[in-house]
Amino acid sequence: MLRDNGIYDVRVISVEGQLTDHYNPADKTVNLSQDVYYGRNAAAAAVASHECGHAVQHATAYTMLQFRSAMVPVMSISNNIMPFLLMIGMMVVYSTGNAMVLTIGVALFAVATFFSFITLPVEFDASRRALAWIESSRVVNSNELALAKDALWWAAMTYVVAALGMLAQLLYYVSIISGRRSND
Repeated sequence: MLRDNGIYDVRVISVEGQLTDHYNPADKTVNLSQDVYYGRNAAAAAVASHECGHAVQHATAYTMLQFRSAMVPVMSISNNIMPFLLMIGMMVVYSTGNAMVLTIGVALFAVATFFSFITLPVEFDASRRALAWIESSRVVNSNELALAKDALWWAAMTYVVAALGMLAQLLYYVSIISGRRSND
């Protein structure tokens, strides 16, 4: 898939662990778990192609990937302090009624929630590119193509569920803050 898209500067490597498959734009590597790297089935082909799809996005300057990548440094800082602010903020709210610390934590959580929703089009596009390549290159037969589509669909649904879960949690935190303000 990489060669078919004119990409020659990305390495495909095997990494330890399960569900460790990812594309790293910093060092231009497609990192595949051993099950995927050595796998000879439709699911392995789908996952490997999906990760190569991210490399294609990177090479073609896919806008949503660029936007998501620009958010990574902010998310890194935010994710380091957000859990502490939420925990301390909840304790402060319930002991003193002051929601300032919790509000800051919730604002950071809102950024993380936004990031999870920005991730969705990036993941769906990588899967779309993967399936198009799998079908055109005929790496799998027609029965296996259906399995590859199914594998990528359910993988994408994990991102959808995660984003919706974060949204639900964000609304919960907002309701705590809103409830405290209406009681003041």
